[in-house]
Amino acid sequence: MPSAATMNVAAVVVTFNRLEKLKKVLASLEAQTRLPEQLIIVNNASTDDTASYLDEYEKNFSLKDKVKITIVTLPENAGGAGGFSAGMRKGYELGADFVWIFDDDGYPQPTALEKMLVGYDHAVEGLGPDVPYVCSMVKFIDGSISEMNNPIPTWDWGRLQAMGYDNLVMVTQCSFVSVLIPRWVMEAFGLPYKEYFIWFDDAEYTLRITKSCPGVEVLDSVVLHDMGVNQGVNYSMVNEKNVWKFSYGARNEGSYRYHHRSKGNYLMFCLTVWNAMRRGRVAKPLRRKICKQLVKAIRFNPKVDFPQQSQH
Repeated sequence: MPSAATMNVAAVVVTFNRLEKLKKVLASLEAQTRLPEQLIIVNNASTDDTASYLDEYEKNFSLKDKVKITIVTLPENAGGAGGFSAGMRKGYELGADFVWIFDDDGYPQPTALEKMLVGYDHAVEGLGPDVPYVCSMVKFIDGSISEMNNPIPTWDWGRLQAMGYDNLVMVTQCSFVSVLIPRWVMEAFGLPYKEYFIWFDDAEYTLRITKSCPGVEVLDSVVLHDMGVNQGVNYSMVNEKNVWKFSYGARNEGSYRYHHRSKGNYLMFCLTVWNAMRRGRVAKPLRRKICKQLVKAIRFNPKVDFPQQSQH
């Protein structure tokens, strides 16, 4: 198997109304010590100046001789899930061996991609060819750990370290802030559920593709996540401003647990959500909204979309 470092990488960034942060992301990409062969920017129907900026950026792209740039403009906001699905599909169609997906508020440090590709090769050396992804260490902009982007380690997370790969940790799921996914994974397991729109799409997808082999976090591949407030989230924090996000989260995770784990697992999740909202003294009308989404999860069961098949 050839080294990952020699393969065609498509960087995929999904953006929606975050132009100033997007500019920082693109500058971070241009500063990579190992440039991707392709850059795919998915404009999720932004309503700010993103479209006009990207037109100019594409025309004046300084790395045209090294990196092929593709702008994908979606007709409507498909959320993070729909954006990543569209961007990964485009990377596959353009022949990429890997897609490197990340958010429009994640700034990859200069060696992020280089370290990730080396880490993938080492993970394959240690675990075999079925490694489904590698992800970066995600830090907050002040250098501390990003509270909401910690991958979930396996029970034997230190196995690769015991083999001498000191910078690798085995994981079962991670966020889409910075993940490198090989082409064969998209062919075998499909794309993220675009119907999820936002929240839990990354957890479901990385859980789905680790059925036979865990993913790997590469500790010296670093991305800074510029997310405003560095804190995790749970259902005790539901309020009028964020209930729309938690509603997607309840429906999506409820659907995953009901259809892909067990009915008992789903019921335990419902109980956990209810107890968290009660503990946080969430307003009763907001609790009802979340509970309706938990019920909706029973009939919400998207089908896997494969990139090698044409879209309907």
